[in-house]
Formats: sequence, structure tokens, C-alpha cells
Amino acid sequence: MEVVICGSGEEIGRHVADVYEAVLRGPAPVIGLATGSSPLVAYQELIRRHREDGLSFAGATAFLLDEYVGLPLSHPESYAAVIRRELTDHVDIDPARVFSPDGTAADLAAECARYDAAIAAAGGVHVQLLGIGTDGHVGFNEPMSSLTSRTRPKTLTRQTREDNARFFDSVDEVPTHVLTQGLGTISSARHLVLVATGSAKAEAIAAAVEGPLSARCPASILQWHRHATVFVDEAAASRLEFADYYRHTLAHKPDWQGF
Repeated sequence: MEVVICGSGEEIGRHVADVYEAVLRGPAPVIGLATGSSPLVAYQELIRRHREDGLSFAGATAFLLDEYVGLPLSHPESYAAVIRRELTDHVDIDPARVFSPDGTAADLAAECARYDAAIAAAGGVHVQLLGIGTDGHVGFNEPMSSLTSRTRPKTLTRQTREDNARFFDSVDEVPTHVLTQGLGTISSARHLVLVATGSAKAEAIAAAVEGPLSARCPASILQWHRHATVFVDEAAASRLEFADYYRHTLAHKPDWQGF
């Protein structure tokens, strides 16, 4: 795992966009997309590069991490709608190649199996963007999720529903269940990129990066991954015991190595 402490959210966005641009310029790119506030600066930078620098998404296939159960895809807070609003409507990706779990499926277990099979059929995800919850969840893998879990239905904790209530009129309107890629599904991506900003994420980042590999902190699964990069600002890094080490290694990183 590589930890990169950045001076601002904008710097994080540029680094993440660099990672995605390298994949998008390769053959048959498959990109993993996340929703929420953490990825927004990166998406804005990717949109800028598309508009100003000609970065193309035309050959890409995209898979979303998760979707609410019971919300139609047309609902403004479905993740399928959110990702269109935040990214895919602003670039040249084929909308038919942007996939998300169907939270309205009659058989949710079968839908989850179908989604995992679709990711595998596409050749697997080259780079997966992740945020982190204040309790350490990634995707909607809440604490005590299986570290080898696949895409499946999950029940949201009260804390996560309260965190997401800002997108709805009240917490009571936030669905109780979701379909989410499991930690095993997420870990099958070739490169995991986790972003976090602000002091509210500092404890979760410290647990994920420097705590034990444990279902108590689902994001700690990144410690087990062969290629994981964590981009944080100073506030999110404030609880890291080895912050000086991460700064030192970044300062002496060979130019050819990249992220």
C-alpha cells in the first residue's frame, strides 16, 4: 500500500485523474466508479481533461460499486443517476457501457451474481476508485463484512443512513438496503485507489492504513491488496503514526514509477 499525503483536495484530484488517464489510454479500459463526495474533485478534473485536452472515454467500460435497493434508476439519488450527473454525462463514454446493480430486481441474489459475472466477462476492473466512511466502510461493506465477500445485498447501519441523509429530505427516506460489490469483488480490481479528505475521516484512515487487517474496518482490506494507493489531505492524515515515513518515501520516489 502506498499512502500519498496531499496539500489539497485539488491535488488529490489531479493524482487520481493521472491514474485514470493512464488506464483510459490503454486498450479496452475497464474503470470502477464510486459515488459520494470524495471522488468529485477527481471527476471534475477528468471532465476538464476530456473537454480541454481530448482525453477520451469512448472505449471504456465502467462498473459502479453499489446501488440502493428499491430506488428506480430514474430516481435522482440512485447511484446510476448520480454517476451520470457527476461524470458520465460530461464525457464521451457510451451510456450502454456504464453498468450498475439493479436495486429493483425481483431476485436480488441472482442480480448480484449476474453483476459479478458481468465484471468478470469484461476482463475485470483495471482501476477502482473508493471512498471511505467514518466507520471504515468501503462501498457499502459495513464493519464486520466478510473480507472475501462478493456482490450482495446489505443492510445499512443507522450511522451510514444518517451520513447519506444530506442527499434526501430526511434520514427516513434513505433506503435501508443496498446492493454492493463485496470486499472480495472490490479486491479483484488490479489497482485500488482510495481517497479521503477532512478530519472526520482521520480515524477511519488510521485504522485502514495502520490498524490490523480486520472486518472491524473493512477498508483495511487494502493492506492485503497487491496494488493499493491511498490519497489523503493533511486533515485526513492527521492520525497517521507513520506520516513522516509516507512523506519521505514519496519525496524519494523514482519519476518512472508512477502510482
